[in-house]
This record gives sequence, structure tokens and C-alpha cells, in this order.
Amino acid sequence: MTLYAAHTPWAAAFGIAFGLIVGSFLNVVIGRYPVMMQRQWRAECAQLQEQELPKAEPFNLATPHSRCPKCQSAIRWYDNIPVLSWLLLRAKCRSCGTTISARYPLIESLTGAVFGVLAWQFGMSVDVGIYMLLAALLIVLFFIDLDHMLLPDPFTLFALWLGLGYAIYGGPVSLQDAVIGAMAGYLFLWSVYWIFKLLTGKEGMGYGDFKLLAALGAWTGFQYLPVIIIAAAGSGAILGLTLQWLRKTKAGQPIPFGPFLICGGVITMVWGELILSTYWSWLAR
Repeated sequence: MTLYAAHTPWAAAFGIAFGLIVGSFLNVVIGRYPVMMQRQWRAECAQLQEQELPKAEPFNLATPHSRCPKCQSAIRWYDNIPVLSWLLLRAKCRSCGTTISARYPLIESLTGAVFGVLAWQFGMSVDVGIYMLLAALLIVLFFIDLDHMLLPDPFTLFALWLGLGYAIYGGPVSLQDAVIGAMAGYLFLWSVYWIFKLLTGKEGMGYGDFKLLAALGAWTGFQYLPVIIIAAAGSGAILGLTLQWLRKTKAGQPIPFGPFLICGGVITMVWGELILSTYWSWLAR
């Protein structure tokens, strides 16, 4: 069932509004989930060592309510309206005047823009809901990896199973291509990881990267994995060299690879067919 037809302003407006609301929630997930993981790790370590952790307030995606990190004053609902509240407050806390990071409205705007484009392209339907869910997962993974060099399993594996499920449902990629894409994506980076480790004794990437490429392979099919890998490696190399040139990082300093895989995956989903057809046409000359 389609609520709004594709290529209509109503579909785009609905997608943007919905995306802004979802983007506000994604800010919470990006900020809190790594802390929740760290608390869980500490609890598990304490349990193994038969130690007791000091009691702490519950901390999850719903509790406690949003507060200013400096003055700890609760953020009122009218100061939590996506993008608009940040603009009206002039990027400052109402209580203490502490600067509010521009990243909050950036993520909200990004999510709104992506959802708006998807709604415009596909209309408000079951298919676009699946793509919106994938977009939300990738945005969360992008920024968590950027901040903490972590790709949490609940998000990568959810994206993987969502891609395989969509293939069963009748998505643009057949189930066979999706399964092979997931297997090949994981095995490729797994092989690169072990070859690099055997040659250098160092770990070049984490297991989360394997799972992320497996998830992207399930969404694009194995045929487009080379496009994802080349786009990700190319963008990562360019950024790494640029940061070294600007002296923002030192040679050998690790940078997260997940954001580049996500960029490569998005490029492939949008322009992969055009890129491959252009390449084969050039090769046939």
C-alpha cells in the first residue's frame, strides 16, 4: 500500500518531517549506545572477577532524560525540536549558555534529507520504509565508528539480515546474489585482515568491518562488491593523506574504515550500475 505516490511534494515533505524526528532519536542512539556497551563490558569483567560494581543510575536510550552535559539541567520539549530549537537557541543551552554542538542538527538534517529523497523516489510504501530503516542503521554506524572506532554487532547484523530478508521479500537483488554478496564481502576483508597481520604482525581493521561489508554485499549483490571496496579504499586513502598533509594525524595512526565502507556502499547503491556499465563500455573499446 502506498500512502503518497512517488515524485510528489507530499511524499517528500512527509519523508523530510519523519526523517527529522528519526534523526533526533539517532542522536540519542549515537551518543548513548557506546556508553551502554562500556557499562556492559565493565559489568561482565566485574562478574568474571567476582567483584561488585558500585550502584549507578539506570542508563539506556530512554533513561535519563536529555540534559545539558555541563549544568545538568533537563532539556525541555520545546528546546528539543529537531533543528529549529538549535537555531532559536543560537546553539547555546538555555540555562548556562554552553555551546550546543552543530552535529545534532547536522545528523537531524542529514536524516531528513535522506528520508525526503527516498520518499520522493519511491513514495511512502513498505519498500521505502525498509530503505529508511537501512539508512538509519548506516547513519548510526557511521558516526559511532567515527567517534569510537566501533561497529556494534546489533546494528551491522540487523542491516545484514534486513538485506537478506528484503531479497526474500522481492527486493532488487535476488536471494542468491544477496547471500553470495554477504559471504564474499565477509571473506574478502577477513582474508585481507589475516594477510596483513601475518605480514606485519599488526591488525589493520576490526571484525566489525567484515560484518559491515557482508551487510552491504547483501544489499548490492556480489557483482557490486568491487565498486564498494574501490570507492571505500579510494576515499579512505584520500582522506588519510589529506589529514597527514594538514598534520591532523600522524603516519600510521589508525582511522576508522567503517565510514568509508558506508560511503562506498551508498555510492554503489545509487550509481553502481552506471559505474559498472561505464567501466565495461570503456574496457570494450
